[in-house]
Amino acid sequence: MKSNTIKQAIFGAVALSAFLFSSFAIAQTGTSRQQLQEHDLSVPGREVVQSIVTIAEGGSFPRHKHPGEEIIYVLQGVLEYQVEGQPATTLKAGDVLFVPAETVHSVKNVGKGDAKELATYVVKKGVPMLTLDK
Repeated sequence: MKSNTIKQAIFGAVALSAFLFSSFAIAQTGTSRQQLQEHDLSVPGREVVQSIVTIAEGGSFPRHKHPGEEIIYVLQGVLEYQVEGQPATTLKAGDVLFVPAETVHSVKNVGKGDAKELATYVVKKGVPMLTLDK
C-alpha cells in the first residue's frame, strides 16, 4: 500500500515539474497556452488534448517534441514552423500542419500582431506533454 502511495507521489512530482518547466519556458518566449479539453481515447494509454496557443508578435517557441502526434490549425496571424527533416513552412490563418510523434519542431510568429493556433495532440497518457530539445 505504501509503495503505491510513494509511486503516485513520485509520479505527481515528476508531472508537476514537467508542467512548471514547460510553463516557465512558454512564459520566456512570448507564448501562452489555454487548454480547452483533455479526454481519454478508445485506444488504451492514449489521450487527446486541445489547446489554443498564442504567440506574441516576434515571439517564438524553441525546438521541442511531443509524445504523440500534433495537428496544428492556424486561427490568426502568420507562423513559421521548422519541422525536423523538412524545409521551413510558413502558414497563415486557415492552414493546417501535421507533426509526427516525437518529431522535433519549433515555431515563430513572423507576422504582425499576435498569432493563434488550435493545437490538437494525440499523445501517450501520463507522459509529459512536451520535451524541450537540447
